[in-house]
Amino acid sequence: MITAGIDIGSITAKAALIEDNRLLGTRLQFTGYNAQKAGKSVLEELIAQSGVQREQIALVVSTGYGRNSVDFADKAITEITCHGAGAHFIDPETRFVIDVGGQDSKVIKIDAAGKVLDFAMNDKCAAGTGRFLEVMARAMEADLDDFGEISARADNPASISSICTVFAESEVISLISKGETRENMIAGIHESVASRISAMARRVGVTDPVMMTGGVARNPGVVRALEKKLGVEIRVSAHAQLNGAIGAALLAARMQQAV
Repeated sequence: MITAGIDIGSITAKAALIEDNRLLGTRLQFTGYNAQKAGKSVLEELIAQSGVQREQIALVVSTGYGRNSVDFADKAITEITCHGAGAHFIDPETRFVIDVGGQDSKVIKIDAAGKVLDFAMNDKCAAGTGRFLEVMARAMEADLDDFGEISARADNPASISSICTVFAESEVISLISKGETRENMIAGIHESVASRISAMARRVGVTDPVMMTGGVARNPGVVRALEKKLGVEIRVSAHAQLNGAIGAALLAARMQQAV
């Protein structure tokens, strides 16, 4: 039996196929301005890539901020539930998930079966999200993909005190005018993000092992800053950015099996 999961994020659309509890394939593309079109396109491309037929897919589950725009999905499920299931599928030892995407950040405590026990979410402002990092990268005319490597060379991370993206950008511009090094500013930005997320994590209660998912998990500077703030090792899977889609496909399989 083959099932599909589609995760429509603010920046990227992801799809995953599960066959008999095995990951059959994944696909990622930019969401663009049309979430509905992105959901259809990413699944079609994954089907072509995997060599399966559309009629072989028993059930499709959508998740992410644009989940309700996937009108061909059989079910829409919150990303909290999907990220818990996906993290457990990737590493069954996981008990705590930190997911940082383009538009929001969330922390999720899960049990031994991947079921959500508690969570906290920041979806009211861009602080502590991928969008925050994008704004900072533009302010410094730096490539966001290089942030992790650059911050590793910092000798004295700059203090970015504001939790508001607009005010934090002003702080960065002020630091640039004062001659602060790019390395120290980026390290300071990572620590600012980590402070925001670690505060949420502590409210929920961090339980080892911890896994980080979402696009920002690709930034080792943020991962290092979070490890320092929380005092734990954070695991990052090769499928970190696809975790929500994987979880959605897995939940689709469970729903189909229950019929």
